[in-house]
This record gives sequence, structure tokens and C-alpha cells, in this order.
Amino acid sequence: MSSPQRPSAKRMLPWIILGIVILALNLRAPIIAPTAILPAIQEGTGFSAAGLGLLTGLPVLLFALATPLAGKFITRLGAEATVLACLSGVLVGTILRSVGPPWLVLVGTGIIGLAITLGNIVVPVIIRREVPWEQVSMVTGLYSAMMNIGSMATLIGTGPLAEAFGWRWALAAWAGLAFVGLGFWMVLIRVRVRREGEAARAAAAESADGAPNTEAAAPVAKQSWAEAPASFRLIIALLIITFSGQSTAYYVTTTWLPSYLGDTIGLAPTAAGGTASLFQIAAILGAFGVPLLAVKTKPWVPVAIVAVLWLSLPVGLLAAPGAYWLWATTGGIAQGGGFTAIFSIIPRTAGSDAQTASASARVQFGGYLAATLAPPFAGWLNTATAGWTAPLLLILAATLAFTITGLWAARRAGGFPRGGREVLDPD
Repeated sequence: MSSPQRPSAKRMLPWIILGIVILALNLRAPIIAPTAILPAIQEGTGFSAAGLGLLTGLPVLLFALATPLAGKFITRLGAEATVLACLSGVLVGTILRSVGPPWLVLVGTGIIGLAITLGNIVVPVIIRREVPWEQVSMVTGLYSAMMNIGSMATLIGTGPLAEAFGWRWALAAWAGLAFVGLGFWMVLIRVRVRREGEAARAAAAESADGAPNTEAAAPVAKQSWAEAPASFRLIIALLIITFSGQSTAYYVTTTWLPSYLGDTIGLAPTAAGGTASLFQIAAILGAFGVPLLAVKTKPWVPVAIVAVLWLSLPVGLLAAPGAYWLWATTGGIAQGGGFTAIFSIIPRTAGSDAQTASASARVQFGGYLAATLAPPFAGWLNTATAGWTAPLLLILAATLAFTITGLWAARRAGGFPRGGREVLDPD
């Protein structure tokens, strides 16, 4: 990771980063789009409240359950094939969800969830393999920000599309993103294969002439998860807890913040939804802020700042609920920055693509399992206690877990500045 890039790799890097951006736009938009038009979907399909919940809950559940299989898929078939499978699945699933009877709507939703699971795991692999070490945090932040931008675009655009063309066409329209992404990556892969073939032939010719071979690729590490050092395994174990805390806080807040604002502050649904959107919009600041801090500080410093911002959300809502707009903003910055911080550590410390895929799968399995279970539990706490104090304490516990294990993992990761080779960090 720290070695200089070959000229061909440098020429391809901007296009690969653009490919990551296009892929990121497809990794949340398909599951966010239905939330903007749930009443219209219910009217058109006859879904019960539970059925509507599956339109957003089923993909997140599959994020957890299918991540081990996704990691094996990437290891066996490679990153490029996984990207194509991801975008193809999103395209097919979006179309099926838009054209069929209720059971096919759910089948399409399931296909989307499985496809996005592949994308969730493959992006850290691509970043580790292609991006210079010093740019990993910035590209991860860009990836995180683009997922939030994709979510916001679908929230803003799906409602008007449904009013103009109906809910089925409104959902189907977002298949265009997957179609563009699939076309871009097919061209990108073809260009890369051609260029690498030309470079290999040039290197072979130079070798035959006795000239120095400056373009030849360095040997690629093939270390499996079983060969990972104990120090790396400890970091991943800590990140599992960290991402579980992150996911619990994010999904509980996303699900219940509008209801909290209506019950506690007395906001109308429109005003509550607008305030809750601050939590999503502010994530972009966190996604880009963490990489900027990482360039000039120790690895643990951005995590510490994100942790303070995360803690401000439940503490602020408990102690000073009148400043709800402030706590929604600081919590939003934290959720964007927390995702970037966590998934910057994995490619920086893994020793191979296989280790990156396995580590990412383990971290995301824990995090998305928490994301599946935490919102219903928070809703049960609200019903059982007839108030919002207990759900806020759940968010507080989650953010404390993020703080403790995240700082520990970041401190340990400070000894891995060479792509999986641990060195002494005197600080």
C-alpha cells in the first residue's frame, strides 16, 4: 500500500474513484426510495404495516445475514465480478419491485438487499487494492458521502415522481442509476484489462532485452484470514463492537427521531421530518471532516472528536431537548464521520484483499445485526416506559460502546501504517 503506484495504476485511479462514487450512489438509494411514498405503495399493494416494514427492514437484515457469503463470493470471484453482480442485482431487483404483484415486490426487495450486501463488502477491498495509503481516508469519506447524497436524492425526488407517474414508475426510475453504474464498470474493467495486458507485454519485451522492468507489478499478498496476525484480529473484534454501536445509534435515531420530536417537542410531522433530515444531511460534513483531520493528526483524534459528537446527541436530547436542531446536527456529523473512520481502518491494516473482505464482512455482520434488532427494541422501550428516556439511554449506551472500542481500535491501528505490517507507534 505504501509503495509507489505504477504509472498505469496512477492513470486509472481517477476513473476507479469515479467508479466507487457511482457504486456508492446505488448502495442506499434503492432501499430509501420506498420510504418517501409508503402510503401510495400500501394503497397499491394492500400491504399491512408489517409488509411495509419489510420494504426497508428486509435489506438491512440481509446485510447482516448475507455478509459471510458475500466475503466468500469476493474472495473466489474477485472484486470486479462482485461489482458487476452488485449492480446487476440492484438493477434487476428494482425492476421486479416495480412491476409485479405484492409477493414480487418483496422478492425484488430481497434481491436488492443481497446485491447491496456485495457492494458493502467489496468497496473496502477496492480501496485497499487501488488507493494509496495516504488517500484511503479521503476516498472512504467520499464513498460515505455519496451514499448519503444518494439517499437524499431519492428522498427528494421519489415523491414528485410518484405524483407525476405513479409509485411503480417512481421506484423504477432509480434503476437508471444502476444501469449507468453497470455500463461504467463494464467499460472500466475492459479498459483496465487491455492496459494491463499492454503493460505485461511491454514488461516481457523489456525483460527479454535485459532492460530494467519498472512497470512490472509487485507480488500481491494472498494472506487469508487464518494467517492474519493476532493484533489485526483484535482491531477487527473492536471494530465489530464499534460498528454495532454506530449502527444502533444511527438506525434508532433515523427510525424514531421524528416521533420523539412530535411527542416531546410538539412538532408537526412536516417540521419533525425536516429536523430529522438534518441528521442525514450533516453526515456529509462528517464524511469529509474525518479524512481532513486524519491527514494532520494521530489516527485516534478523529475518532475521539466523532465520539464526542455522537455522545452529544443522546445527552443533549436528555438534558436540553429544546436545542433538538443542534443535537440532530452534531449527531449527523458523527454518523457520517464514524462510518468513514471505521471503514478507513480496515483497508489500512489488512494484509491482503482476502483479509479485507473477511474483516469487512465480520464488522458489517455485527453492525447490521444490531441495526436490525435495535429499532424495534427502542420502540418496545418507548411503549413499555411510556416515554423516550429509555430509548435515549439505549443510544447513549451505543455511543459509549463506539467511544471505548473505537478509540482502542484507532490506537492499535496507529501501529499499522504500511498496509498490514505492524510497526511501533511511540505515541
